[in-house]
Amino acid sequence: MQIVENRELLLRLRNPKRVTDVVKDTKSLQDGKVLVHWNLENAQKLTEMEVKVESPIIRDYEFTGMFDPFEHQKKTASFLSLRQRAFCFNEQGTGKTASAIWACDYLMKEGQIDRVLIVCPLSIMQSAWQQDIFRTATHRTCDIVYGTPTKRRDILDQGSDFAIINYDGIEIVEEEIVNGGFDLIIIDEANAYKNPQTRRWKCLNRILSAKPSTRLWMMTGTPAAQSPVDAFGLAKLVNPDNTPRSLGNWRDQVMLKVAQFTWIPKPQATQKVHNVLQPAIRFTKEQCLDLPALTYQTRKVPLTKQQEKYYKDIKNKLYIEAAEEEITAVNAAALMQKLLQISCGAVYSDTKETVRFDAKARLNVIKEIIDETSHKALIFVPFRNAIEMVSEFLSKNKINSNIISGDVVAHKRADIFNRFQTGDDVKVLVIQPQAAAHGVTLTRADTVIWFGPTTSLETYMQANARVHRAGQVNKTTVINIEGSAVERKIYRMLQNKEHVHTKIIDLYKEEIN
Repeated sequence: MQIVENRELLLRLRNPKRVTDVVKDTKSLQDGKVLVHWNLENAQKLTEMEVKVESPIIRDYEFTGMFDPFEHQKKTASFLSLRQRAFCFNEQGTGKTASAIWACDYLMKEGQIDRVLIVCPLSIMQSAWQQDIFRTATHRTCDIVYGTPTKRRDILDQGSDFAIINYDGIEIVEEEIVNGGFDLIIIDEANAYKNPQTRRWKCLNRILSAKPSTRLWMMTGTPAAQSPVDAFGLAKLVNPDNTPRSLGNWRDQVMLKVAQFTWIPKPQATQKVHNVLQPAIRFTKEQCLDLPALTYQTRKVPLTKQQEKYYKDIKNKLYIEAAEEEITAVNAAALMQKLLQISCGAVYSDTKETVRFDAKARLNVIKEIIDETSHKALIFVPFRNAIEMVSEFLSKNKINSNIISGDVVAHKRADIFNRFQTGDDVKVLVIQPQAAAHGVTLTRADTVIWFGPTTSLETYMQANARVHRAGQVNKTTVINIEGSAVERKIYRMLQNKEHVHTKIIDLYKEEIN
């Protein structure tokens, strides 16, 4: 493809007639060359025919907002504007939200869409999407669809350019969405729709089926993060014709059963996942951002005698149970969590009460790290029973902090994030990883502390990306605190980008042996 005088596309094709019969404003030349008038409609038709072309967004659109786009953001916006349904797999922190907003604004200006529905986690409706829309497309209207069913319907009826709703909220107002004039649906953190058996997946599929012309862009930095099987639900929504009919058939293609409850990916699984998750675009941070260095450190904190005793007791329990019944991934994961909780200093007893240990050494390491940095820090604490302990310690040492956990409501989370990112009074955020692993920019911090490891690779990567992303000007350090053998093994797997859950039974067996 060659752009001629910024008005025409010069294409060299094996079968020119295939294009000239379908696309308007074309001219056949010699040697299989075709000259096509370069406008949005023609570029979209050529894209549908799998002819590689650029979107005229790069010529016609003035990228609005407070910030100039990076080149990869322009290319992402170009890619999306040409496709009815597509994936955006740009890595966390590369600014894919802004790219999508620019593409939406361009299509609105071209008269191809009127309204956009954004579906995302409850925690980032305001802190990520609404704020990005206000910064990127200041001339557009935007509403957050939240509250009682009646309130949600009233908000949708207001007819804003962008409507932002949480995953499970769409079922409440499904009919209103179908009839609400939405030409495009954007799914953020699309892994939430990996399982076609869930109500949210079925609801979205009904909405798309009711209006097949609806555009669908699905966005995530970690596609099929847990297993190749996860690709099925996403592909079935975006590219159903290129996807196996059933989940069972897809699993047989990408997974090998090695035991009653154990499946491992087949050698060709990665390529099959790649083929089915199309059309897609992906940029990594290394490809497109000149970010300060990201380094990893380990701070070893030996378990106390009390922790060691409890840890040993649990291991003995595991050994006995393993001898009496077959080990499954479910019970292996549950019991491994017990060992991780003990390592962090607080564990739930059999009576559901919290048992605390002397965790002064681990807590003192946190203070040492905070004292070492002149900037802000995030502390990821994977267990609720340890969050309170960490918060109390920080307060006792007069370190100003806030807590983000699953118990903190969405609007309060947004206020806390904004205060941390824009103000100077709060130095530390204590975060339950799942509550802030997606869509939030926290670049005022340059230090990430893991009080204990998560067993989710996706969560680990996403959480670290809250700091190491566009806007970061300082060197970023991720510090893993470890005290037990299981912590050491899990951290090693996470840094090697291995999926812990696929090897949880192996970890279990290693511990009891």
